[in-house]
Amino acid sequence: MATGESPVEPSFAAIAKEWGRIGCIGFGGPPAHIALLHELCVGRRGWLTETEFERALAAVNLLPGPASTQLAIYCAWRLRGAGGALLGGLCFILPGLVLILALSALFLSGSPPAWLRGAGMGAGAAVAAVAVRAGLSVAAPIWRRAEGGRRARVLAYGLAGGIAAAFTGEWLVLVLVACGAIELARRRVVGLIAGASFFTPAAWPALGQRNGERLADGLRRWPLLAASVHQGGAGAVVWTAFKVGALAFGGGFVIVPLMQADAVSTYHWMTHGQFLNAVALGQVTPGPVTHTVAAVGYAAGGFPGALLAALVAFAPSFSFILLGATRFERILVNEAVLAFLGGATPAAAGAIIGSTVPLTAALAETWQYAVLTAAAIALLALRRGVVQTLLFAGCAGVAAALLGAPIPH
Repeated sequence: MATGESPVEPSFAAIAKEWGRIGCIGFGGPPAHIALLHELCVGRRGWLTETEFERALAAVNLLPGPASTQLAIYCAWRLRGAGGALLGGLCFILPGLVLILALSALFLSGSPPAWLRGAGMGAGAAVAAVAVRAGLSVAAPIWRRAEGGRRARVLAYGLAGGIAAAFTGEWLVLVLVACGAIELARRRVVGLIAGASFFTPAAWPALGQRNGERLADGLRRWPLLAASVHQGGAGAVVWTAFKVGALAFGGGFVIVPLMQADAVSTYHWMTHGQFLNAVALGQVTPGPVTHTVAAVGYAAGGFPGALLAALVAFAPSFSFILLGATRFERILVNEAVLAFLGGATPAAAGAIIGSTVPLTAALAETWQYAVLTAAAIALLALRRGVVQTLLFAGCAGVAAALLGAPIPH
């Protein structure tokens, strides 16, 4: 075992079976994945203690990228080291990936039947309501934890992320990183004024002076990097997927505004309607929402593009665990990491909510607004499940198609 002690060391076959099972039945996003992993590792098998699981969950929530995927990889790492992490992570990811690739080929083909286009348009119409719910679920605990003057900063970071997602999608990554850097710099200045030694470079292991210089240099170079892949192709797919996997602070749904500008406006891989379909597919398939990037990759370059996008998007999650899991205890108390996330995470929550503007603007038909309204009531007022709501929205789209509503190609 990698660290700590568990009652029984599971075999690789057991890890493949159990993590694959969760990958197949894990509908409902991160809350469902976390509950299934807890039931498996703590409740049913006793492989991890309650404290070990809680600390693992706290640590992965401090990392960018899909937290539930990282939790699945980390739990397997605790049990069987690097081999267990690779096997468990792949078994968790692959079932949903295979399904979304098949659905992408179906929905993004040249001429799907009208009823299928209607299903996609109906489910896609509900995506903006899903974004509002996802954003509020991230923002609410941040707001509750904020006290006094910090609430003004949280609101400012959230507004910055929301405005960037709503109107300047391609600059969203820069805004997220800038908000984190501003909060980090603010706390460092306050710490220096107060004489707090933990903000000196010697005690700044995660974002010390050298890494701070690299971050600043990266911010200066970011427009050049974006311009270098502006023409599309494999480099553009890699850049889009990298943002999804390595720069998605604040929960899985933040990948939507990170991808939308690239997929629709910058590289023209997809129409607005197709992007809405891709997001809906990522929500109704099991496993992490990050699978959505495979649908975008498919639109960009068929199955090779989909596999490349998935590889790049999930690689950071494996890297964070394989290279950094032994340092998780230090991450949980590292003031620099917490300070950076204190700015980046509220901005990400704002970005998720702000993405509703382009998502709603992408709706093409009047009947879709009726579906969106119904979905908003179901999700926000009645608190229905996301998968259930999207399936009903898809059925409404099928009904609209059969009744002769406009279903453009």
